Amino acid sequence: MDHVDVANTFFTILTLLANAAVIAAAVLALGALVSKRVRDFGVAVLAVVGPSARLLAWIVATVATLGSLYYSEIANFVPCRLCWYQRICMYPLAVILLIGLLLRDRRVRWYAAPFVIVGAPLALYHWLVERVDFFAKSSSCSAEAPCTVPWFQELGYVTLAFMALSAFLLIGTLLLADWGAERVTESHTETETPTP
Repeated sequence: MDHVDVANTFFTILTLLANAAVIAAAVLALGALVSKRVRDFGVAVLAVVGPSARLLAWIVATVATLGSLYYSEIANFVPCRLCWYQRICMYPLAVILLIGLLLRDRRVRWYAAPFVIVGAPLALYHWLVERVDFFAKSSSCSAEAPCTVPWFQELGYVTLAFMALSAFLLIGTLLLADWGAERVTESHTETETPTP
């Protein structure tokens, strides 16, 4: 097994964990709309995850950035045009979230959000270009680095584009968790403040 196979396995495992976290968060959020018990459990989860959410989002962005650099600079996978667009959205996230952490700026989620909002649909589109003829025909990439042909595919669907999509969705979920934790803290502070 060479280093690229090891990297593929490693990043595929991280992708599956990211997907599981995003799905769990979505199920919890939907369940909180209809059940007080689920809502209370969600508040407890926010209390645990919320304080670390921005740090976790930075870790995800940094690992995704380093992973893409590994694939292009060490594994020599030439990035296609859509890969570059996704990088344009991912790389700044690692820097913006780090600066937000160092400055302890909770508003960093608002600076990071546009990159996630643009990056996730780009990654989804790229993944669809790789898989669906209709989308492949709408893409215009070079013959040297075609957007339609993934460098590898794990488990029948995990490609670099899918890994990027998973990273963007997890970062977005963590930024929402940070926002939710702040709102929960503010509401608890307001209810605990005695009225004169």
